[in-house]
Amino acid sequence: MMPDSVVLFAAVILLFPMGYLLLAAPAFLLVKLDIQPVGLLLRAMFNGYFLTLSVAAVLATIVVALDGRLALTVGISLIAALTIASRRWFLRQMDAGLRDREAGDADAPRRLRQLHWGGMLGNAVQLAVVISSIPYVAAAPA
Repeated sequence: MMPDSVVLFAAVILLFPMGYLLLAAPAFLLVKLDIQPVGLLLRAMFNGYFLTLSVAAVLATIVVALDGRLALTVGISLIAALTIASRRWFLRQMDAGLRDREAGDADAPRRLRQLHWGGMLGNAVQLAVVISSIPYVAAAPA
């Protein structure tokens, strides 16, 4: 069996994309989402976040599976599955909001902002779960 550092490695590779979004996303609260380049940049940021977190979660799942930690493998694979499924839904919603905004829908920026807040909240919840679980999974026997 590999040492507990494997669990910490898995946590760290999950924390990087989550930490990035935690720091980058609030900056978009300072600008209006009715500006086309801002909306496209917001979409690109979330797309990059979902892709990076998907890859990180799959890698973390493989690492902890090789270490023989079944419960942790299931937990991290759930993060991967949720992220992969959320990306498709989130980007469809974002694209629809951007199209509506370009078509002149005055309510579209508000819906984009709600989506932005929802993405930040979802990330914060996942980040809290991962951080709070580190002491438990690092101390648990393999």
